Amino acid sequence: MLHRSKTPRKPGTAKPARAKAVPAIEIEKDQDMAENKAADVKKIAAEGAEQAQKIVTEGAAQARVAMEKSMEQMSKGAEGVMKAAEEFADFGRGNVEAFTKAAQTWATGTQDLARQAMALAQGLTDHTLEGAKALSSVKSLNEAAEIQAKFAKSAMEKAVAESAKMQEAVFKLTEQAVAPISARMTVAMEKMAKPLAA
Repeated sequence: MLHRSKTPRKPGTAKPARAKAVPAIEIEKDQDMAENKAADVKKIAAEGAEQAQKIVTEGAAQARVAMEKSMEQMSKGAEGVMKAAEEFADFGRGNVEAFTKAAQTWATGTQDLARQAMALAQGLTDHTLEGAKALSSVKSLNEAAEIQAKFAKSAMEKAVAESAKMQEAVFKLTEQAVAPISARMTVAMEKMAKPLAA
């Protein structure tokens, strides 16, 4: 005869399930599957680490190449700036030299012109004194008029000849003084036209 349990069961509750015995083959399968999954996870992790290492290595190489190119471009740019600065300094130095030479030429030339003007004035003064001496020894009014006309004519001819020489000397001095500045202007125009042609 079957005995019933003495503990009363509550209404609406199910009978407790009995634990089934799991065969050993299934346990081995589960263990193999777990080991396979662990191996797969290790393999995926290793591949991920390898790929991450590859990305980092390639990124570093690309960064190094980009940095080298950037440094090269900066070096070329700096060289260009330095070359332009040197050219600008040379050009400025040439301008200063040209103006200095022009000023020296003008100063020397004006001194020569002043000497020529003094010589002209001295010559005219001497000529006037000769005329005055000649007039002091005249005996008639006609003789005085002739001497005066002769000295006036020669003084006028001398003044015209000397003023033509002075004018020529002034023009020559101006050309000599302006020549260095004119040459620098030509250089400046060539430098300004060079970038437009290039």
